[in-house]
Amino acid sequence: MNSKSEINRIFKLQSDPINTTRLRNSSYKERVEKIKRLESFILNESNHQIIADALYKDLRKPNEEVITTEITPTLLNIKHVLKNLKNWMKDEHVPSPITMVGMSSYVKYESKGTLLLISPWNYPIFLSLYPLIYAIAAGNAIILKPSEISSYTSKAIANMVQTIYEEHEVAVVEGSVEEATELLKLPFNHIHFTGSPNVGKIVMKAAAENLSGVTLELGGKSPVIIDGTGDTKEIAEKTAWGKTLNCGQTCIAPDYVLIQEKELESFISEFKTAVNKFYNTHNNGLDKAAEYGRIIDDKNFSRVETILNDAVKKGATIVFGGRHIKEDKFMEPTLLTNVTNDMLVMQEEIFGPILPIMTYNKNSDVIQLLQKMPSPLAIYIMSSKKKNIEYFLDHTVSGGVGINELMLTPVNPGLPFGGINNSGMGKSGGKHSFTDFSNEKGIVKKNFGNLLKLVYPPYKKSIFKYFKHIVRL
Repeated sequence: MNSKSEINRIFKLQSDPINTTRLRNSSYKERVEKIKRLESFILNESNHQIIADALYKDLRKPNEEVITTEITPTLLNIKHVLKNLKNWMKDEHVPSPITMVGMSSYVKYESKGTLLLISPWNYPIFLSLYPLIYAIAAGNAIILKPSEISSYTSKAIANMVQTIYEEHEVAVVEGSVEEATELLKLPFNHIHFTGSPNVGKIVMKAAAENLSGVTLELGGKSPVIIDGTGDTKEIAEKTAWGKTLNCGQTCIAPDYVLIQEKELESFISEFKTAVNKFYNTHNNGLDKAAEYGRIIDDKNFSRVETILNDAVKKGATIVFGGRHIKEDKFMEPTLLTNVTNDMLVMQEEIFGPILPIMTYNKNSDVIQLLQKMPSPLAIYIMSSKKKNIEYFLDHTVSGGVGINELMLTPVNPGLPFGGINNSGMGKSGGKHSFTDFSNEKGIVKKNFGNLLKLVYPPYKKSIFKYFKHIVRL
C-alpha cells in the first residue's frame, strides 16, 4: 500500500514542468521505444506465465482465456499504435474560411501532461495496459491504479511497470479506497476510469474539484434483442458464450434477453445445449470444468446471489442452472423467465452468469422497455430482417451496437468505444484514445496580408456592406 506522502511524492515528480515538457516534446522514436518495452515484456514466456498464474489465482481464468482476452488484445493494440503513431503525431492542417485569407490553420496534438488511470478487476491486464499504451503514445506522465480486488494481478502489474519504466514516466499505486481517494484529490490533467457507474460518479465529482478531464468507461445493462428471424441455435450459442466468458464479469456481456415469445422455448433448449458443450462434455458438472471461471470475491458473490434470490422471491422462474457454491465462489450459468422490471436483476448490472429473459410480441414493445432504462454500453440485435435491424438501430441509444454478433464492439480500434451517460463518457480505441489523452491545440498562422485591418477603429461605414458580401460567397 502507498502512503499519502508517497503518492504525493510520485505526483510531484511526474508533474514537474521539466518532466512534463520533456515527455510532451518526446519524439516518435522515443515513444515507440517505450511501448516496445511493454511488448517485449509481455511476449517473454516467463513473464506470460507470471501473468497467467496471477489471473488464475484472482479469477480462475484458464491460460487459453488469458491469451484470447487479456494478452492478444493488448498486443494487437500495441501493433496498431506502432503502425499509426507517426501519422497521429503530425500536425493536422484544416481549411481556412475566406475571412482568413493569408493565414493557415492547423491542429497540434500535444500531451495533456499528467494522467491517472484507474483500472478494474475483471480484465485487469488488458484494461490496465490498453489505456496505458495510448497514454504513453500521447506523451504523458502516468500513474496507474489497478484494482485491489484482483490483488495478485495488481502486484504483477506493479512489478512489470517497475521493471520497464522510470517512475517519472509511469508509476503504479497499489491499494484500495484510501489510496484511490488520495489520488483523486490531486490535480491530474486527465483521469481515465473503468468501472461501475456508481464509482464513476465519485470520480467525476472529484475531477470537478480540479477541473480535470475525464473519460469514464462504465457498464450498464446490455440487452440481446432476438426477433425470431435468425438461427436460434447459433444465437443461443453466442449468447451462452458471451454470458459465461469470465463468469459473466464483462462490461459488454449480454445482461438480459428480449425475445419473440414464440422463440422462448427453443432459445432455452439451445442455451442449455451450448453451455454443456462448452463446459460439461464429460457430464462431470460445471463446477469441475477447467475452462469455467469464478466470481472474483465473496463480496461480489454475495451481490450476485442477492440479485438471484430477489428475482426468485418476486416470482422469477429458474429454467436452467441456479446452483452455486459460496466457498468456491462458483455460480452456475442461470436462465430466468417470468422476469419483471421491479426485480433487482432488471435494475442493476448483473456482472455474473445470470441471464434474465423477457418476451415480446411487437418490436415497439422492445423500444418502450429500453426507453425506460439508462442507455447501455452495447445493444445486440439478432435478426436476419433488414427492416427490423434498421428499426432497432433508429429507435435506441447505446454506446455501440453488435448486429448478429456479440462482444466485438471494442475490438476494432478504428471504431470509437465507450458508453453514453450512465454507461460512460468519452470514447477510446485507436486514434480516439490518442486524441482523448492529447490536447488538440488549434493554431492560426499569418502568412501574408492583414485582413484584420478592415475591422480596426475608427470603423468605416462600408464594413457592414463588405462582410454582408463576404458571407454570401
